[in-house]
Amino acid sequence: MITIKRFTFNAFQVNTYLLFDETKECIIVDAANYENYEDEELKNYIISEGLKPVMMLMTHCHIDHVLGSAFVEKTYGLGITMHKAGKVFLDNAISQASIYGFNLKEVAKPVSFVDEKDILKFGNSEIEILYTPGHADGSICLVNHKQEFVITGDVLFQESIGRTDLPTGDYDILKKNIITKLFMLGENYKVLPGHGPSTSIGHEAMNNPFI
Repeated sequence: MITIKRFTFNAFQVNTYLLFDETKECIIVDAANYENYEDEELKNYIISEGLKPVMMLMTHCHIDHVLGSAFVEKTYGLGITMHKAGKVFLDNAISQASIYGFNLKEVAKPVSFVDEKDILKFGNSEIEILYTPGHADGSICLVNHKQEFVITGDVLFQESIGRTDLPTGDYDILKKNIITKLFMLGENYKVLPGHGPSTSIGHEAMNNPFI
């Protein structure tokens, strides 16, 4: 069974998730830690639970979601697993960081690319990849069907959606992906977004004013 630990990091209040099961292998999703105390919070939890990080996975590579990638790479020897369409954001991360007031010296390198319907395995568990651009090229959602949850990055929030006024954003594409991919999962699926509180597919299908 997968245990999900959520941290909220940096000034943009990004949700970083650790996924792990009884084997103690874990995936770090959206390494957004920036301040030293955030690095320590992440590291100390991993130590306290006896976890073995085996993958660093990005839902997308906007600057607020990759601020801790170099720390994870140096500490655990993990590069970034991501969709290749988001590489342009990773390549420009340092210059983008300065625009938003972050003093970022480096980011981790991509080591593996995923695409629609890929299955990623860790320990005794697995997650399925859905390719869901619209907020940004390279955006993916992470689904576990056994426990009925989906990590949506900045695609779908509680009664909101990702903004579409940034480069490669497209409202029509985003809405289509939410309806045809996320809403098809089933109303009981828990939604774990990149910012803000969790929700459910059923609640968003009935109440999200942007869809």
